[in-house]
Amino acid sequence: MKVSIVIGSKTDIDLAKASAEVLDSFNIQNTINVLSAHRMPEILQEHINEALGNETKIFIGIAGMAAHLAGNIAAHTSVPVIGVPGDGGPLNGFDALLSTVQMPKGVPVATVAIGKAGAINAGHLAAQMLAISDENLAKAIKEARIQQKQQLKKENDELQAG
Repeated sequence: MKVSIVIGSKTDIDLAKASAEVLDSFNIQNTINVLSAHRMPEILQEHINEALGNETKIFIGIAGMAAHLAGNIAAHTSVPVIGVPGDGGPLNGFDALLSTVQMPKGVPVATVAIGKAGAINAGHLAAQMLAISDENLAKAIKEARIQQKQQLKKENDELQAG
């Protein structure tokens, strides 16, 4: 199972790495490519076709400002697409959020939060989607949630102890 992470420009690389880190933690194969929906649409289309031929099951599109990347990917495939609005630009990602979330009916993009939290959640959402048909991955996700809860409990206990 593979996830293709596509960013609109290199300015989004830290967000892509945040998604990839989550996927790596669950041993999910992933790639990162810089492919602008506006500046290189033909090459983006080639990548989508090639990725699908290589058993890619989910795309994560990360872009800021006009942010048509995830929607463009969704228009060219029937596999799930997760959109991460970048947090740059004069509107701090609000424009990217609207561009990513406002898709026409029949061309869905699962949009997560703006910026790093969204990029991390995109990795988790992709893992959960893949876990529908992978029992071992589902168990790993449950274990990660238990560990997260234990870590937060430990932090609270330390805080309360002063």
